[in-house]
Amino acid sequence: IDLTPLPISGAIQSTAETVPDSIDRDEFADDGVRIDRWNDETDLTFRQYLEHEEAAATNKIEAEANVMEDEAYREATGSDNMIIDEEGEGGQTATSSPSQRMILVCYHLPVILTKSSSDGSWSACWSESLIAKTEAHTITQTYETHWVGTVSTNPPITTDEDKDAVRAVLASMNCTPIFLNQEVEEAHYLGMCKQVLWPCFHNVDLLDLSASGWGQRESMEVVISKGAGDEVNVGNTESDWDQSKLDGWWSAYRAVNSIFADIMSMMLRPNDMIWIHDYHLTLLPKMIHDAEIEETGKRTVEMIYFLHIPFPTSQVFRELEHGEAILEGMLHADVVGFHAFDHARHFLNASKRILGLTYESLVGGLIGVRYRRKKVLVTVSNVSIEPDIIDAALELPSVTEGTKALKEKHAGRQIITGVDIAQRLSGVFLKLLGYERLLHDYPVWQTKVVMIQRCLVPGTRRADEADTLKEVRALVDRIKIKFGPEVIDYEEVICSALPIDQRLSLWSASDVLSVTPVREGFNTVPLEYVYSRNEPATPGVVLTSEFSAINSILNGALRINPYDIQMAVTFMDKALTMSMEEKEARRSRDIEFVSSCPSGMWTRNVLRDLRDATSGTNADGSKNVCEEAAARMESVDEAAAILSTNSLEFPPLNIDAVTRAYKSASQRVLVIDFNGTLVMKEPPGKYLKREMLGTTGNKPPEIVLKALADLCQDPRNTVLVVSGDTQKNLEDALGKVPGLGLAHSNGACYSVPLPGETQREWLSYDLGVDWEAVKKTALPILSKYTARTNGSFVKLTHSSIGWTYYSCDPEWGAQQASYLVPELERELSAFDVRFVTLKGVVEVVPRKLNKGQVVKKILEEVAGTTGGKPVDFILCMGDDVSDEKMFTSVFSFIAESNAASIGTDDSVMEDVSKDKSAPMYAFTVAVGKKKTHASYYVDSSRDVPHLLVGMSGGHIPISQSSSWESDGSGSKRDVFA
Repeated sequence: IDLTPLPISGAIQSTAETVPDSIDRDEFADDGVRIDRWNDETDLTFRQYLEHEEAAATNKIEAEANVMEDEAYREATGSDNMIIDEEGEGGQTATSSPSQRMILVCYHLPVILTKSSSDGSWSACWSESLIAKTEAHTITQTYETHWVGTVSTNPPITTDEDKDAVRAVLASMNCTPIFLNQEVEEAHYLGMCKQVLWPCFHNVDLLDLSASGWGQRESMEVVISKGAGDEVNVGNTESDWDQSKLDGWWSAYRAVNSIFADIMSMMLRPNDMIWIHDYHLTLLPKMIHDAEIEETGKRTVEMIYFLHIPFPTSQVFRELEHGEAILEGMLHADVVGFHAFDHARHFLNASKRILGLTYESLVGGLIGVRYRRKKVLVTVSNVSIEPDIIDAALELPSVTEGTKALKEKHAGRQIITGVDIAQRLSGVFLKLLGYERLLHDYPVWQTKVVMIQRCLVPGTRRADEADTLKEVRALVDRIKIKFGPEVIDYEEVICSALPIDQRLSLWSASDVLSVTPVREGFNTVPLEYVYSRNEPATPGVVLTSEFSAINSILNGALRINPYDIQMAVTFMDKALTMSMEEKEARRSRDIEFVSSCPSGMWTRNVLRDLRDATSGTNADGSKNVCEEAAARMESVDEAAAILSTNSLEFPPLNIDAVTRAYKSASQRVLVIDFNGTLVMKEPPGKYLKREMLGTTGNKPPEIVLKALADLCQDPRNTVLVVSGDTQKNLEDALGKVPGLGLAHSNGACYSVPLPGETQREWLSYDLGVDWEAVKKTALPILSKYTARTNGSFVKLTHSSIGWTYYSCDPEWGAQQASYLVPELERELSAFDVRFVTLKGVVEVVPRKLNKGQVVKKILEEVAGTTGGKPVDFILCMGDDVSDEKMFTSVFSFIAESNAASIGTDDSVMEDVSKDKSAPMYAFTVAVGKKKTHASYYVDSSRDVPHLLVGMSGGHIPISQSSSWESDGSGSKRDVFA
């Protein structure tokens, strides 16, 4: 193991050097205040200056001592240290200081090293990595940044001369390389990391690993051709799993983590921030902590540990012989980060079940684990690709030429593309089984589609790779024999990632990207595909697995279970036949996140979570924010439960009786909610994200639009549709129905063409709230939660601010919503606003605003413009809590108008007379049976078309009756009903 002292670029400088020598100390104090040199020592201001100077002199002596130590350190390490003044945020110059240094630690440095064949010199450049430095890397503009890790070359670097040359090259990039003994490195990386931790963290049971036949063979040769007659054997005669080797692998794992800790201890200074990446270094946070405590007696550095692969369930994790040590190592960081909430939840469960730890909620929607009298923040943060790099690469001639070559090679066929690591958990075999079934079940595709599959062989799990390639090759040959060689374009490549120009050529040429692993952590390939198909390019379709982390990030992808072959076939066919309109709608859901959250933004979000946690008010003994949130938040069911209703069962609506009452009336008002009543809402289901959008449309079906138009043509009718959506969306859906009244933003604005009126005029209420001031206060808070909760977005209407998390991981979204409401309540306490919490939505609205206001207003206006003729028929329908005020407004109007009677049961409704003593019929109808103020209910929004068509005098054919909900057009938007 090479423990030669390493150079540290840009590391140490005396604090005295931060004060420029150009400052005239006879004229100015250090804080820039001009000194009155003519005053004597009795002057208080001059005395303060003398005390200030005395303290500065003391600091200078201490700083000079530090400089001497630093110089001795530089002589030992050969480091040329310097401080770089960089432009901070807001255009102000920010001078780096010891409290502003961040060290990024990863097993593999994100660099590419090249040795010249002519003169033997070394050169380096940044690789494609989340933690590599980029032009838009905002962290380097705020912190003095340094990278630490091992370097990979082929063949490995062995001579001291090459090591010194590599150190010198990387020093200019602020990188410190670590060189490991080859035997120790293989035992750590290829042994413990790849044979034990990697399958375990991907939820592969260790018993299954040892007994399922993975790598159990006497001999196997798997040869990959590299072209020009060059072949490589990637087979392996050893099993992936060998319990007898575990002790040696674990010793190597500890040794490598210890080497990193020793190097870090030499270069650390107080108040440094350390960001440790991935499962190779789980023990490092504890080792750094212990070393600093031993040396200084206290902990001064802050540490972030981020895991880029899944974290297993506690049942699988506890099978690890050293699982407890791994957990404790991670928990010595201040922040433990994950890409998906599932992974964070598994980590919390493992901490609870294995170490007996509890977790709690912190200010701002964060989660904290109590460990050794301190809080460890657990965060979930998503990152995208680097748009500037992709934009530049798309302009490369090799990308254009590669795209053209692929399209010409497969002319006349749609292209499905897949690029996967040749390992079983990548799901390549299952993907090809689905493709084979597609060609068999849909013969029309045999001449119209081709799958381009690239299998990458990194050589990190050789037995697994050999098994996978053997299976995949056999299946590829079978597909070619059955359907011809034109249906599949298969290649194997020895690498861990294709070069960017080759990837972009594939993305630009393909119509569908299929990435369907059975277990996977974070994978940027689907994000890269979505971005490369941004406008003006035509959109593509992404097929992704329910078991991948990207499933919780992309909202426009088609999600499949790779084990369900028939489901995979159905979605492949759907992707190949998808309309351009739906493709564009799916792309629009993801392109904003994909293009606006590069690694720099991701880093800032994680650091913001760290600041929020360390500045939170959850001290010992304080009220738990989760309890406060739980007390304030009300789900739809809880909100409905507190409605003041009688305990009697209310009856279902008799549509025939309503139709007879309608026909007998002479002055009718119909008030109907939009989303969930006229337009069917998607049921949340177990996973809110599953294919929500793109199925029902945001417009009612044609048969409903026709019924509304017929009802509006009757001069005895006033029809009003009330929605929480924006004016534009509502007008797009229903604005062409003549005579139809509309109210958007939960009734804040309305337009009701009364009899004889043809021009639509929008009116609004003065609700007594400075809405611009509300937005100025609320939007920064909402943007923080939006950055943390992928799939969420902020929606602004005339008089509401909504945070929609319907597309998020259901558990993570609901949890963040429960934290958001108390925070908004505190910040908006000075404004007369209230909070509406529905499934998938948190909305801020003026306290006076509700749908009942516009209903009562319309009823009064209709009654006042009919020459004294009373309103004798009211139908009011809605599906959720926000519609309850409409029902109570109907009752208030009836009471105030001294109606003679109200039809309350079927016997009254059936006895329809036309004399003056006839009752006034009022039907308040809830969509779905629930606790409500309404007098009747229908089972679902499927019943609404039957009622409207029946009242308009039409009928619904049986074929349309069973499928009307799928007859809409356009792409559905999230709306506030």
